[in-house]
Amino acid sequence: MSSYAQVRPEQRTPLARYRHSLWLLTQRDLRVRYSTSVLGYFWSILDPLVMAGIYWFVFTQVFDRSVGNEPYIVFLLAALLPWMWFNGAISDCTRAFLREAKLIRSTRIPRTIWVNRLVLSKGIEFLASIPVLVLFAILYGAELGIDALYFPLAIVIQAMLTAGVGLLVAPLVVFFRDLERAVKLILRFLFYASPIIYGTTDLPPNLHFWAAFNPLSGIFSLYRAAFFPEQLDWFAVIISVVMSLVFLGLGLLVFRRTESAVLKEI
Repeated sequence: MSSYAQVRPEQRTPLARYRHSLWLLTQRDLRVRYSTSVLGYFWSILDPLVMAGIYWFVFTQVFDRSVGNEPYIVFLLAALLPWMWFNGAISDCTRAFLREAKLIRSTRIPRTIWVNRLVLSKGIEFLASIPVLVLFAILYGAELGIDALYFPLAIVIQAMLTAGVGLLVAPLVVFFRDLERAVKLILRFLFYASPIIYGTTDLPPNLHFWAAFNPLSGIFSLYRAAFFPEQLDWFAVIISVVMSLVFLGLGLLVFRRTESAVLKEI
């Protein structure tokens, strides 16, 4: 079977060209990010490890914790690592067009690639951090259950959600520059409004229903179910799927409606 490089450009399908360009730009992002870094890969896991360490210390050594499951460090990392993917990708998407303005104007590749490459590169960093979660699970004796099979489902749903929000945010920031700062504030609020340092089961019963409408709730419950089956909330998962599809559709719609105006603005 012929490789992509051996196929003439006119014989390549649009989807094949899109995937090839997406992968090349993602590789470029990862190389640029780590080419001048001594620690390289370890920087991608250092931030969530430091945050997890702080929250573990505060809630297990300083205060009498009444949220989460044991081992708490595994409980934290199971949601904190995917949060770093979402947070990092959306933060970078606010500068997706402004940072690469000249290159975007001078190329004819689909402009959605400039958002999707950020989602993919941050997603690869997340996948690279999973061994850290496994290591802590082994060290603290967390048992891996059959619900670990839902892990890929969580990744797919989160990829849809992140891409949808990114496609929505990236073009709007071009017209409303203050939106970049607003997104940072929203992400900071969303961190505490999402079940990261706590689980949805720790919320008061009257908040369970409303918490499910945070699409990250269902996604994080799928990740945590690998070690804590009682955290799996199928109602929240279904809501997450629906809302992720809605955000993806809305993001594509806004992106297509604003694409020509964005090119003029940048």
